[in-house]
Amino acid sequence: MAGKIRGVKNRVLWALGAWSLSLWLLLPDWVWAAGEKATNLVVVADTRRLSGIMKYFANLYNTNTLLFAIWAVVLTALWGAILGFLMDFLMQRTGLDLKSRKIVEH
Repeated sequence: MAGKIRGVKNRVLWALGAWSLSLWLLLPDWVWAAGEKATNLVVVADTRRLSGIMKYFANLYNTNTLLFAIWAVVLTALWGAILGFLMDFLMQRTGLDLKSRKIVEH
């Protein structure tokens, strides 16, 4: 009799644990689903306080994303080249020769 009561008690505890776990897992979905359905989200850059080149790029981001992306690629490549040449210059100044592939230790 005591074993049967213990078995029922264990099943009730397991059921409560599973119910609590599922409630804990589903709670974020219920909270997020409680709001109104979202409309299309439009992301724009705020240009009210910008001037000069920053305003140009912000306006470009708002109006022509393809040209903005092309500018981003070009500027990224340009910065990479500038940093590469700068590092070559600094390496030459320190005496490290990275242009030849001779291994001096062997």
